[in-house]
Amino acid sequence: MLPLLAVLLLGACAHTEHPVTLASETPGHPPETGAYPGEPSQTPVPQVSGRPVELAGWEVTVYYTAVERLHNGNATEVTGCPTIDCDKHRNQQRLGSFPASFVKAVKDEGTGRTADGRYLNWSYDTGYWMDTAPRDTAGRPLRPWVSAAADASALRAGSRFTIVRCGTAEVTAEVCTKLKSPTWTIVDEFTPGLGGDKHVDVYIGEETGPNFTDSDLYTTLQNATLSAIRAS
Repeated sequence: MLPLLAVLLLGACAHTEHPVTLASETPGHPPETGAYPGEPSQTPVPQVSGRPVELAGWEVTVYYTAVERLHNGNATEVTGCPTIDCDKHRNQQRLGSFPASFVKAVKDEGTGRTADGRYLNWSYDTGYWMDTAPRDTAGRPLRPWVSAAADASALRAGSRFTIVRCGTAEVTAEVCTKLKSPTWTIVDEFTPGLGGDKHVDVYIGEETGPNFTDSDLYTTLQNATLSAIRAS
């Protein structure tokens, strides 16, 4: 599932309404600015307040960071920008050769960690580029189990939500519970044409093994219910 900059994508369960916890309170993640240690601060995520409202009938997909060592296939040479800040029409360089399935996953998901620890990212308006982190649409590092994507017409940047019912898709109870646990924040956007009025994409971090797209966690929820505080 492909957000715009990635940079720069569950069986019914009981619902107990609770206030949305700010993502900045989640332990083990970068601060709200999205900056990693040693990086300059990025554009802050908009703050929201108010009581959550239930939104029914949503599609929830997941996106992740591909990991080169888990992929194989013929080596594919990739050209693109050496950094995020470049003109793709003027600064195309050879970025390296990577397994074909890894290159495809990066284009599908938006980001991948290479064997040397760098990140090969992709977006529809930039193409491939090398980076120090997976990125959201504003250039902030994506935060596993916090960052999410949506069209602005569905949920504006800064909106926060939890998944309170997993809907009608056939998903395991374990996966449903795992996706319901976090408070997600809209910081990313879909590639034009891949979103929709009732579609969110939640970022779950790095893939955890070979053939990750065949795992239970790589799933799509249908007719899910969200509890959301909308950004104005």
